Amino acid sequence: MPAQMSAAQVNLASRESIRSPRGAFRGPLAAAWRGGTGKGALLLTLKGSRERLKVHLAAAQGGWPAAGAATLASLERGAEAERGTPWPQPLVSHYARYFRDGNRTAYEGLVASRQQRLTRAVVMACLSRRRNPGVSELREEWLDEVIDGAYLLCEQSSWCWAAHEDTFARRGDVVPDRSAPYLDLGAGEVAAQLAWLDLVLGRQLDRRAPGLRRRIRDEVLERVVRPFLERDDWHWLGLDGDVHNWNPWIHSNVIAAAVVLVDDPELQAETVALAIEGLDRFFASLPADGAIDEGFAYWWNGAGRALEAFALLEEATAGTLDGDIPVVRELVAFPHRMHLGHRWYLNVADGPALAWTGLPWDLVRRWGERLGDRDAVRHATAFQSAEPTVESGLGRTLHALLDRPPSQDPHNEVQVTPPLAGFSYLESVQIMLARENPGSTVGLVLAAKGGHNGEHHNHRDVGSVVVAVDGVPLLADAGQPTYTAQTFGPGRYGIRAMQSSWHSVPAPFGLEQGTGPEFAAAVQHVPTSEDPRLVLALGGAYGLGSAASWTRSASLEKAAVPAAGVAPGTSRVLIEDRWNLPSPGAEAGTAEVEGRTPDVDIHYVLSGTVDLSEEGTATVRPEGIPDAAGGRGALLGWDPAAAVVHVDEWLLDDPLLSEVWGRKLTRLRFRMPQTMRSAGAFTLTVEATDES
Repeated sequence: MPAQMSAAQVNLASRESIRSPRGAFRGPLAAAWRGGTGKGALLLTLKGSRERLKVHLAAAQGGWPAAGAATLASLERGAEAERGTPWPQPLVSHYARYFRDGNRTAYEGLVASRQQRLTRAVVMACLSRRRNPGVSELREEWLDEVIDGAYLLCEQSSWCWAAHEDTFARRGDVVPDRSAPYLDLGAGEVAAQLAWLDLVLGRQLDRRAPGLRRRIRDEVLERVVRPFLERDDWHWLGLDGDVHNWNPWIHSNVIAAAVVLVDDPELQAETVALAIEGLDRFFASLPADGAIDEGFAYWWNGAGRALEAFALLEEATAGTLDGDIPVVRELVAFPHRMHLGHRWYLNVADGPALAWTGLPWDLVRRWGERLGDRDAVRHATAFQSAEPTVESGLGRTLHALLDRPPSQDPHNEVQVTPPLAGFSYLESVQIMLARENPGSTVGLVLAAKGGHNGEHHNHRDVGSVVVAVDGVPLLADAGQPTYTAQTFGPGRYGIRAMQSSWHSVPAPFGLEQGTGPEFAAAVQHVPTSEDPRLVLALGGAYGLGSAASWTRSASLEKAAVPAAGVAPGTSRVLIEDRWNLPSPGAEAGTAEVEGRTPDVDIHYVLSGTVDLSEEGTATVRPEGIPDAAGGRGALLGWDPAAAVVHVDEWLLDDPLLSEVWGRKLTRLRFRMPQTMRSAGAFTLTVEATDES
């Protein structure tokens, strides 16, 4: 991508390239698999597919190498505590809350609890005899638990989450319409869960509850397979060129359901062929550098789901369809390229800065091993949990039990550490990450972002910066709050976490950044590992007419290696803003005219504890951040004559935010003097403090 070309222009060009009617698209998968994706070819290659799947073989042969006592301890405790108690029961009143007061979690939380309990029961039913030889009664009890949970799902009026249902929009109803099932993320997850449990426990279910497997197949056909084949108005298909994480997430689950639960070979081949075409649209939408504009958190339920679909297709077709296309290598590298340190990652868009401990890192490790990507393997191995977490879903839980990474091998005494790359730049999304000490969490990490405000799960964050000290982000991005009806509605940018005013970006004339791909940055200097400096023209993000009316340079200056007898220097981050703005009264083309003021501000959002001095410095310490006990802080410096500093505190009452950041976030608003409103410059420096 040429340096002068904006991310928005690339985004629009990519969308245009993948517009076409359903059933007519040919992208990188169709080219790589040379006709093997059609219905006719799949009729042959899918014969015997169910029996070839690794999870099926493990269940049939008792081959669960990672299923030791320590691995299953937490899962087993949870399953034992639940067994014999009433199942979670989502009610109409929970479902209707989304339409009444915008609450999503009341219903979705109960649905998730039901599915997690079923996942635990499936694992216990698979392994109870292996763990308790000769004790058949216990296995029967776990089978009954599985039967009850599976039947409850079959009886559940809708598998769709209320937030995605279209019945309210069509008829104003706040109860699901069973005659018109909506295929969303939730429905796909249920179909896949039923497929995986059928795959590993099918014969036992036939013996214990004859007819249940027939009921499961009927429900999956009616709720998922037939709607998938018959409707082409699903937004997540990407027929308009806008492809996001729903596409691979749903298509991967449809493939699992079709391979395992669709017994008619013609219908199975037709379903898989159409799902592969859908995946092809996703891969055609990806930039060559493998960047995911939704960020690290959504990688797992976007790119990660696509990689799972690849692995499943390869097993099902005995290797006829494999995942060996160039962009896969870049996708596998994306998670470790976004790593700040410890469990902290650069969190653009709707993502938390602190990674969940139950992420399925075994997926990344296996792909890294296959591709020979040592950094991906190291990173995944360092974070792979010793215990599978059922929140990931049944399919991911069963796959996690198939192998044990080196870090979990009791005979391996070598501590695996993540690679902690020194420099990454993803041109397609204009994201740079530069580390003071490659291979170590000690020191500064600078992450800077350009991009545009039409990205998926977008926050108005064009030009934002994040700075970590010893791996902990102290110049921070708030990240994802709890989802409600407002989150994806017309009032999205009324949510503070999504606003540019609560990101570390400028606010010329008090303006919010605009929404849409046209509100974008333009790269003026492409960073390199030798010169980690990203220079962006930001005027376009505010609709100021000239992109160059505001430029921002974010750079990491490493201390030079000292000569003998000379004290070492100090590394620092420099964030330099320069502007030459139109008159405050010129309203043409501005993003949020109603919010205009005469003031020119620059905002920085800080985590932890902030102490402001009168000499143009502030100290930010990690105290108060739940996952950052102790450690060094950051020293911020600026010319005290260049701006007046205002301090705003955001007291966090959202649990998703407070669990990451603690009690509060702090914003420093640097207000420029009147003489610098039209044109001026301001520099902020960030250094690590000397002591913790």
